[in-house]
Amino acid sequence: MPVQRNPTASSPDPAAGASGAHGAHGAHGAPGAPGAPGAPRPLGASGAHGASGIAGWPRQAASWLRALAVRNKLFTWALAAGAFLRLLTALGYPGALWFAGDSYVYLGAALRPQPNLSKTTGYSFFLRALLPFHSLTLVTTVQHLMGLAVAVMIYALLRHYRVSKLWSTVAALPVLLDGYVIEDEHLIMAEALFTFLLMIAMLLILWRRQVSWWVALIAGLLVGYAVDVRTEGAIVLLVFPLFLVIRGWRSLRGWLAVVAMAVGCLAPVAAYANWFHQRTGHYNMTLSDGFYLWGRVSSFANCAVIKPTGAQANVCPTAPLSKRTPPGDYVWHAPQVHQNLNNTGGPVTAANNNLLTNFAIHAVEAQPFDYVKTVVKDVGLSFGFPRIAYPGSGTVSYYNFHLHYKASYLPPNLKNHEWIPGGTAYEDWLSYGHQAPGRVIEVFAVPILIYQRLVFTYGPLFAVILLMGLGGVLALRRPLKPMREFLKPRPFPLRWQVRGTPMLPWVTAVALLVFPIAIADFDYRYLLPVLPFACIAAGLAFAPPQRATPPKQPAPSGEHEATVPDSVA
Repeated sequence: MPVQRNPTASSPDPAAGASGAHGAHGAHGAPGAPGAPGAPRPLGASGAHGASGIAGWPRQAASWLRALAVRNKLFTWALAAGAFLRLLTALGYPGALWFAGDSYVYLGAALRPQPNLSKTTGYSFFLRALLPFHSLTLVTTVQHLMGLAVAVMIYALLRHYRVSKLWSTVAALPVLLDGYVIEDEHLIMAEALFTFLLMIAMLLILWRRQVSWWVALIAGLLVGYAVDVRTEGAIVLLVFPLFLVIRGWRSLRGWLAVVAMAVGCLAPVAAYANWFHQRTGHYNMTLSDGFYLWGRVSSFANCAVIKPTGAQANVCPTAPLSKRTPPGDYVWHAPQVHQNLNNTGGPVTAANNNLLTNFAIHAVEAQPFDYVKTVVKDVGLSFGFPRIAYPGSGTVSYYNFHLHYKASYLPPNLKNHEWIPGGTAYEDWLSYGHQAPGRVIEVFAVPILIYQRLVFTYGPLFAVILLMGLGGVLALRRPLKPMREFLKPRPFPLRWQVRGTPMLPWVTAVALLVFPIAIADFDYRYLLPVLPFACIAAGLAFAPPQRATPPKQPAPSGEHEATVPDSVA
């Protein structure tokens, strides 16, 4: 449902929102309202002395923030709890934690900028910006602040659409308090930055009903860079522009925003592809697409059904299905993509990338129902309880806090295996952070370790959040007649609100959930960027319903018409 007027028209504070036409304190004297007793003065103004006002802006800013916190006490306490948990993490695990392989590539590319054949190194640009400080503690601190900022944006957007303070706070709690989200923010990994960039882009798109072309351009640039950071989210390159098409296709201004968004989305991706071409001779972002697609189809591929020929027969998995481990594990050990391809440069060359991609496509064409069944089954793992060691115990162990890190667990110092040429993983870690990995301060680490094992978004709760978000996209028509009449045949009672604001966050969440599973495999880490957008969609389901605007009547002399900001649409 479209928003007819700016929802902030009656409330100068988007985070504070409104509760009815005048809020809980009436039209006058609301705490923090302009002109109310004790309200903070506008920044930069201090009586008749402008210069003294500018000089005193820190005090005025603190006063404004204090008043904002008072007006949003419940969320302030939740935000403080999230900040405290992240402080415990920083004190318990000085520096940063790591994920085998990926973290080593990111740090190496930050020290020696270059694209990588296996994964994009857009996240390394962020690390390189902080390189002059030589502090991994600074990196993780910034990522923790990004996590808190994502929660603030969730709350602000929901209050902007007049969701109650209670439900707006509840919607932000999974991002603030989930122990696995906090641990991931402490990893040298791309999820925190990716989610932060997408959330800013979504805030820009949803804040106003009419999106100007320059706002759409900025949002598009953020989305494009987010894909450079994490290609598992490439599906958003379609989701965001398509949303603007659906919402604004009837106006020239709407199409201008669509074009600006598309240009913004493609510019960072094209720039990265051009950089990749300069280094490798191929216009691409990686050469590992076929490798992961092969892993995806390995969970069901049957050579007798596919009937591959030529080189594809050489890479068709022959082990019985019962003997194959999940794709996220099997792909790293299967002889078809390692020993069988070593004499031609390994799985991430241009030729072998095409070979593995073509085989995966043929496997899906030959066994489409098996492919769909596999994807659906793996999506279902997102909602399971308890958590399982999938795709393997070694992978999952990197998602948990530990009290001790064995030498074999640390970034390796293997001279014959450099993830980015020019230094080993251990050397790069020391060079970037000037601090050895694996240090643990147990007095702080023990509480956050126990907390993570107990407090996170359980699978069934995650399913409920997604279903609640769907409730903001699908509306149930109320029966207008008694139940016996309602039981008579009538049109299907659900209707798709194609212009609904909740559509973008909910579709984004579902796309980010399904797309990585469809092209690679299920991984608990892939759920973390899904969670904030699912929470926004669920929160918008509690936004006040849109009310039809009655015909305007001339106001009696001496009276003023009260206006109520329109609700989410």
